[in-house]
Parts: sequence; structure tokens; C-alpha cells
Amino acid sequence: QVQLMESGGGSVQAGGSLRLSCAGRGVTGYTYSMYCMGWFRRAPGKEVEGVAAIDNSGRTSYADSVKGRFTISKDNAKMTLYLQMNSLKPEDTAMYYCAAVRLRSIGNALGVDEYNYWGQGTQVTVSS
Repeated sequence: QVQLMESGGGSVQAGGSLRLSCAGRGVTGYTYSMYCMGWFRRAPGKEVEGVAAIDNSGRTSYADSVKGRFTISKDNAKMTLYLQMNSLKPEDTAMYYCAAVRLRSIGNALGVDEYNYWGQGTQVTVSS
């Protein structure tokens, strides 16, 4: 079982940038490379929503609200998932979680129910 730990959250003004990291451990690098992974967020009073995802082949998916602003990437050698967030908006304020699932067919890469392994989250706050 892979363990995931997010970092890089913080407070930033609108228009600023943050880079989130999600370190994986507990599995081999090869196993890690086979995971499909994603970033999800939850704002107060709202349900978790998918932000970005990347599969084992590097194919990415983004929520419409973050396209052109966020970039997901995965470094298998470092077993780390990243989310580069640019042009941040107040509506991006949320707790951000990384997630993983062992290689499988995924109907919705941004679907929260598709993922089995989750980190504890890192807070992102964007002020106006």
C-alpha cells in the first residue's frame, strides 16, 4: 500500500502561484509508475472535486475551472506528484489532496470514487 503526503500549500494573493507536492512511499518505483494519480480539493461546505489527474502513460485531465492555469506532473524516479498552480483565484481556496489508484481502467479520471489511496491534504488559501 502506498502512503501519500502532500506539502507546499500556503497563503497567496490572487494572481500568485503555488506548487504542491505529494510524496509517495511504501512501494517500489516501478509500482509507483503504474499508478494513476490525481489532485482533488475540498472547499468548506462543498464536496470533494477533481482538479487534475495523470495516468500511467502521462495522459492528463483537468477540470475546466483550472485549465490553462494548473499543471499536473509526476516524477516516478522521485515518487512525487506535483501540481503547479498559477494565476490563482480566491475560488481555488480549498484543502488539496493527492490520490492514487493501481493501474486499472478509469471511467472518470477526476472522479473521487475512482481512487483508493489518499493523502491527508494541504491547505491552499488565495486572498483577493
